Amino acid sequence: MTHGSPRASARSARSEEQDIEFRKPVAKDGPAITGLIAACPPLDLNSAYCNLLQCTDFADSCIVAESGGAVVGWVSGYRPPSAPENFFVWQVAVSSAARGQRLAGRMIEALLERPQQAGITHITTTVTDDNHASWALFEGLARRWFAPLEKSVRFERDAHFAGVHATEWQARIGPLPRILPARS
Repeated sequence: MTHGSPRASARSARSEEQDIEFRKPVAKDGPAITGLIAACPPLDLNSAYCNLLQCTDFADSCIVAESGGAVVGWVSGYRPPSAPENFFVWQVAVSSAARGQRLAGRMIEALLERPQQAGITHITTTVTDDNHASWALFEGLARRWFAPLEKSVRFERDAHFAGVHATEWQARIGPLPRILPARS
């Protein structure tokens, strides 16, 4: 089954696995998203206010996965003003109850299907060396899309974090295929 263009639809998509709904976030999701992020180390915690802004001002570039009325997945991102052809994946969180379903990748693909993401040619993100789950996600997406993944230093431990945070490596995937594989 193919979904056509990755920009084809902004509709909610239902998953056959555990009846998970993908949708744009709303302000009332803020506390649940804050709790989900806190339950997913090693993710950096954002302020509750930041999460509310993502749910409102950046809803077009964020996605919630919901099952049984509970938020079980979250991806936040944005298109950098200096490089609007890129989609920067800021944060990915999946509850322990929803892991093992390729939920993170499916959420990213659902985001790319939205009309607001028309013209995106690359996905970028930053990941620390020891975040094996994130590397597996982005390396898996690059393989699935038959797209190269480039890795380079974005923010250095000493120069940018005063030695208190690990170096953030940028992963850049692309160019992306015009039609992404079906979310399954």
